[in-house]
Amino acid sequence: MTGSAHEPLAAHAAAALTERLDAATLRRSPASVAAVTLHGEVVAVHAHGEPRRDGAATEPGTVFRIASMSKSFLAATALSLRDEGLLDLHAPIAQYVPEAAAARHDGRPVRITLDTLLSNRSGLPEDNAWGDEHLGESREFIGALVGEGLTLSATTATEYQYSNVGQSLVGRAIEAVTGRPVEDVIRERMLAPLGLADTRASADLYPAGADLARGFRTFDDGDSFVPEPYVGTGALGCIGSLFSTVADIAVWMEFLGSGFDPDAADAVLSAASRRELQVAHTLISPVISQFTGADLDGAGYGYGLVVEHDRRFGRIVQHAGGLPGFSSHMRWHPATGIGVVVFGNSDQFGAGGIAGAVLHDVLGRVDAPAASVRPWPQTVAAARRIDDLLRAGRSDAWDQAGPLARNVLRDVPAEVRAARLRAALERTGEPLADAAPFEERVVAAADASALRWTVPCRAGALVCDVRMVGLHDPIVQSIDVRVAGETGRKPEGEAARVTDHCRVVLD
Repeated sequence: MTGSAHEPLAAHAAAALTERLDAATLRRSPASVAAVTLHGEVVAVHAHGEPRRDGAATEPGTVFRIASMSKSFLAATALSLRDEGLLDLHAPIAQYVPEAAAARHDGRPVRITLDTLLSNRSGLPEDNAWGDEHLGESREFIGALVGEGLTLSATTATEYQYSNVGQSLVGRAIEAVTGRPVEDVIRERMLAPLGLADTRASADLYPAGADLARGFRTFDDGDSFVPEPYVGTGALGCIGSLFSTVADIAVWMEFLGSGFDPDAADAVLSAASRRELQVAHTLISPVISQFTGADLDGAGYGYGLVVEHDRRFGRIVQHAGGLPGFSSHMRWHPATGIGVVVFGNSDQFGAGGIAGAVLHDVLGRVDAPAASVRPWPQTVAAARRIDDLLRAGRSDAWDQAGPLARNVLRDVPAEVRAARLRAALERTGEPLADAAPFEERVVAAADASALRWTVPCRAGALVCDVRMVGLHDPIVQSIDVRVAGETGRKPEGEAARVTDHCRVVLD
């Protein structure tokens, strides 16, 4: 999707960026870049300030440190090695990092796996402030700390706790099976194949004179800034050292998000493994501050990524990055390929809140679907049969809506269904003879096994639902016919659902 096809989204994106990046927001960072992307391309960008406070203006290609956004690259690399049989995500981490065998919970040995480390449910406590200060420590230093015995604060595999030192053990495991520095493995397996030439593990890997943002801190909401030297790259670097540009991150978001496309290629990392990164493996409690105010059904940590389930827009994948002097965030909507990247060179910038607001605004402006659903042919065929019976007044012919599972007419006998339908029709009147074609009356589908459509009547409408059971030849397992509420698209009294906003694709 290029050229003029981008123009409507670009206009909405530019408006959302301008509205959210007001003077009060921009003053919290000497420089920032924020971009809205579509399928890996930047369609609107807002750059402000001076990245080094030396008179040179911020450009869309200015390099910022992305901090913990790096974890998604670490996780993807781990899964690529898993796919080749070099790593076992469910083996004890001590198999790869012997020092980790000293970890204890309540004084007892524990079994920590790569799976629990990647998904932040190893039992190791949150360590953001400590991790920031120790990012550049040597492998020997961190190895000695781990060898002394890490102390778990929760039973492993039971709850979410964000552990930097825990995820760094994934880096050590990668080094153990490859015999190479994890930064080199990430570059060779992810960055180079995807053409992410501006994404690098440390500042000294860029040529002299490169447009790198320097870090700054403010303690008075932007009235003044003090320079903040780069935190070094060392044993914890794999969880937070990367630098990048909005263009590179746009490509990365599309690469990951496209894993949900049924026609996605398996190049670099299989589509199945990309999806695995973006599925919640660990529940994140809604009381955690990063989700305050978000309209979510739930949230969880996948592998190196946070997964939100928005009540209107469905799956949104994201990760923040924060180090002294930097704030970064990326988030994307797999159903549409729309994403947002925000960088600032002050840790008070609040990139996550900005990115969340911009993405939500843009998705709302374009009325984005929560997902695209393609019902099975058998689902559509069953719905058509039921629709024909209803519109023909055959309230006594439910057995002809088949093939039906045995439970359908046992759960609600045919005579009861007929009586309920007559009662509904007393309120709505008879179905209209000149109703729109069936395809135009389909309103929702939760998944391929289900379909909802409407039957317009003289004084109202009926909302019909069919659900199939997934046998070799799917058959009907439930039929519901109810009076429509005010919108004409949902049954009376039914609460809003994210599936109300799915795009239904009929072959």
